[in-house]
Amino acid sequence: MTEQQQSGFPRRDAEGRIRALGDLLGVSLAGWVIGVVALVLFDWAFASFGAGEFGRANGWLAVILPAWLLWEDFRAWEFGAARVVAGLLAAAVGVVTGLLVAGAAAGLPGLVSGALAAATFTVAYAVVWFPGVRWLARRTG
Repeated sequence: MTEQQQSGFPRRDAEGRIRALGDLLGVSLAGWVIGVVALVLFDWAFASFGAGEFGRANGWLAVILPAWLLWEDFRAWEFGAARVVAGLLAAAVGVVTGLLVAGAAAGLPGLVSGALAAATFTVAYAVVWFPGVRWLARRTG
């Protein structure tokens, strides 16, 4: 990597893997915020044209940018058992916790409950993935 690429945010190692959990969480949650803002704007625009009620959009769509970042970090690890196991476990934990939050927020508009679920998925995935893949990579060597 060039010096310019190494000094960017999130900080990455020579293989392109994110170096700090804080960077992974910060950038993925920033992507979630951007996704929520975009959903609110689109939902408001459609509601103002009479194409439905405001708040009916699927808030889970806010996970697109964080998922893209998480996928890029997944790809930065060389193929092996550590990457696959950590990715599957993190995805399972993220989906289950996200669905639990969506279920708990079922009385709220879809935009709100889905956005909360997407945020939960993002945090849960990152918190399981980041230390998990490193621990498994050390173990499988």
